Parts: sequence; structure tokens; C-alpha cells
Amino acid sequence: MHPTREVVDMALARFGFLSKDEEDLIHEKSLEVLDGMGVLVRSKHVLSMLADAGAVVDARTKVAKLPEDIVRGALKDAPGDFHLCARERENDIALPTCGAPHMTTDGLTVYMLDLDTGERRNAIGKDYADFARLADALDAVDFFWPIVTISDVRPEGHNLHELWTAFKNCTLHVQGDCTSAEHARTMIELGALVAGGAEELRRRPLFSCATDPVSPLSFDAGPVEAQAEFARAGVPVLCHSMAMSGMSSPVTVAGTIVTLNSENLASTVISQCASRGAPHIYGSCSAPADMMTGSINFLAPESVFISAAAGQMARRYGMPCMVANWGMGGKGPGMRLSMPEAFSYTLGAFAGSDLVSGIGGLDSAMGCSMGQMVLDSILWEDFRSFLRDVAVDAGAAALDVLQEVGHGNSFLAHPHTARNFRKELHIWNKDHLALETMPPSDMMAEADRTAKRILDQHEVPPLDNHIVETGDLLLKVRERKALR
Repeated sequence: MHPTREVVDMALARFGFLSKDEEDLIHEKSLEVLDGMGVLVRSKHVLSMLADAGAVVDARTKVAKLPEDIVRGALKDAPGDFHLCARERENDIALPTCGAPHMTTDGLTVYMLDLDTGERRNAIGKDYADFARLADALDAVDFFWPIVTISDVRPEGHNLHELWTAFKNCTLHVQGDCTSAEHARTMIELGALVAGGAEELRRRPLFSCATDPVSPLSFDAGPVEAQAEFARAGVPVLCHSMAMSGMSSPVTVAGTIVTLNSENLASTVISQCASRGAPHIYGSCSAPADMMTGSINFLAPESVFISAAAGQMARRYGMPCMVANWGMGGKGPGMRLSMPEAFSYTLGAFAGSDLVSGIGGLDSAMGCSMGQMVLDSILWEDFRSFLRDVAVDAGAAALDVLQEVGHGNSFLAHPHTARNFRKELHIWNKDHLALETMPPSDMMAEADRTAKRILDQHEVPPLDNHIVETGDLLLKVRERKALR
């Protein structure tokens, strides 16, 4: 398996949770789960693929048991570094990440707050296009995850329209979702259309796809067959494990970590069986259940432990990861979190995640707001300074400067200070600080005004007309076939 990667001569602030012995235990217990209990795979095609690779498959129960050698082989084959590419090359993301993780929006919420009225409502395609353009304009957003589910298209095809709308309104890498092999093939066609062909998409994957195991330890037919299609096309797949302590995983933190780690290892095996060397991202959106409501509790302190452990396991396997969340919105827009709740998000960002999701989300990822996107982006722009690379080498130690200034004297007037203070010391943005201390109603009013101004002013370079027409026609043809 891959060794843990280190950045030479750089110090990185990271939160660790597991000791080396505890990492070993999580790994060993995960292998025990996969070899003994196995995973439920509701797809004959994928089960057959796993059986050909040496898995022990029970066709009646649809359970595949994965021996240790298959898991080790998959970890060896999975690439430890690759790019999430974008329409504009300057927006490409290299994985693994050095310094602050790359940020994206929240994903697949079910309602939005109207930018003019503040009222809760369903989103339509135009709203989604505006979210994509706003993400394109915000410096804090590095790639775009479909932030809201649009309601003015056939429900079973919303992911196709969301990917295509994102391509037309955003120059960032796009991360989508998919529920069937047929839809995966259509998404690959759309991506190839924009990239300039299937081989160019393989070389420069303009989109990736999150596929969610169903905790504990099961994979539905549609998403897992889509995963195999993406692997064969060279489109990166994120295993987005959503184990809930006490609901879909054991209530213990350790039990949840073993569950999500086992799901990630199994997902890696599936991708590598479909296509050796397929780009794959270790992922977790796992957290404890709120025992008062039954909903997922991203704000619990245990969420930080789970994120940090997932980040450690991903580094152990040499895999890029997306294991942390961000966002200050609670049930409503603004900064609605108490200090302990906010710590869950801020500490989670120190979990060693390469990618982080959550900008613009509300209500435990049920809703979203354009104003909240602006506010969360402003907060992230300052917060990510805590996660930047810090040079720790002979030059940065500056012994020559120390000797020149001498005992008891000031470094303020030395040329070394003037040359280096801007890259060494973070300077708070006073406008940001003023916004963050406003009363909640004033804060959100200003954030909403900023969102409107950005949407009025920001222009996304359009796709070629022929590409747009071809993609629009492709979606219409697919929908006509679905109606037959």
C-alpha cells in the first residue's frame, strides 16, 4: 500500500485523533469485516466483476466477501495523486492538497431561500445556474458541487440537467451525483463533449461523481453500476460514506470509524476491479445521530473525531480524501451557531481533508442560500490562513537576520521583515471583520446584496454554441427515450 505522503520542509497545522496502534486496529477490524461479514452489493454485474477478482460471492444473499489480498491489491492500484480538472486550467485542483483544503458548496439540498424575499421554496434551473455563477465568482469556492436539487425537470433526470447547467455556467471542476449506469454514460458523454472527446476527458476529468454507500456496508445497484462506468471512463469517484452513529453504524465512535473505513475500502475495490488505476477519493460525511430527533448531527464533538480519524486512514492508504464539512448556517441563514457548535466545523477543517464541502448550506444540508454562500466564503477566506503551509527550513529560521539585528534590538526596520511579512503573517480583512460583527439581520442583508451584485456583474465565458446545442439535444433525446 502507499506510504503516508509528507510535504518536505513545510509545517502544517492538523488535528490528529488516532494513535498509530489505533490506526492499526481500525485497519485490521475493517479487513475482518470485509473478509468475514462482507458487503451487500445489489448488482449482478458488479458481483460478477468482484467474483472474477477473487471475492467470495453468494448470489442468493448478494453478499461479497473481500479477502485481504484483494483489498491490498486495490489500494496498491488506486492512484495517490491526480487532478480534478476544470474548464479553465487555472481552476484545476491537484490532489493531494498542500496547505488549506479545497472548498466546495454544500450538496443536493432540497430547498433554497429566495434571494429577494428570504422565503423557503423549491429551486428551478435558473436558480441553479445562478448558484453555479456565484460559485464561479467567489474566491473561496474551488469546485462546484450541485448545491440544490432542481424541481422543474423530471426527478429521475435532475442530475443530468444539474451537471449540464453547471458546465454552462461555471468554469470550475464540477462534482455531481448519479443513480444509474445509463445516466453515468450520459454524464460521460456530456463531459466528453465539453472536454473535446472521451480520451481528453480521461486525461482531464472535468467532473467527478459522489456515490454513496448505504450504511452499513451495502451498495445499491444503480449507483454502484454508475461507479463502475465512471471508473472505466477515468472520471474520479468519491465514496461518500454517511454512517450515522447509533442509526446506521454502531453508536461508538470506533464502530462508526470501522464502518466508514470498511465502506471506503470496499468502494476502492469496486473501482479498481472495474478499471485498474481508476482515480478514487476516500470520503466521509459520517456523524452521530441526534438521539432527540433522529437526524444527523454534524455539530456534535464526535463529528470532529470521526472526520479526523477518516483523514488519518485516508493518509495511511495514500488516498486523497474529502472528510470534513464547513458552514456557519444553522436552521436559518447567518452565523446561527454557538461557539461549541462552530468549533465542530472549524476543528473538522483540521482533519487532514484535501476537499471540504458545505459553503451555502443550511439546516443540516437540507437547505441553501446564496447569501449564506457569500457569508461562508468570507469566513473561509480568513479561516483558511490557519491551514496554510508554513516553511520550516534553514532559510526560514533566519539566523543571519537574527545575528545582524543582535541582542535586544527590533526587527521592524530590517529589510527581511519588509520582504517577508505579507507572506508570513496573515492580515485580517477589516471589511470581513465588520460584516461578521453585525447584527444577524444586517449581516444577511449585506450578504444578500453582495450576492445580487456578483450575479449582476460576473460573466462566465460561454461554451461554444455547437457544444451547447449538441448537449441540449443529447438531454432531450435521453428524456424522450425515458418516456417510452
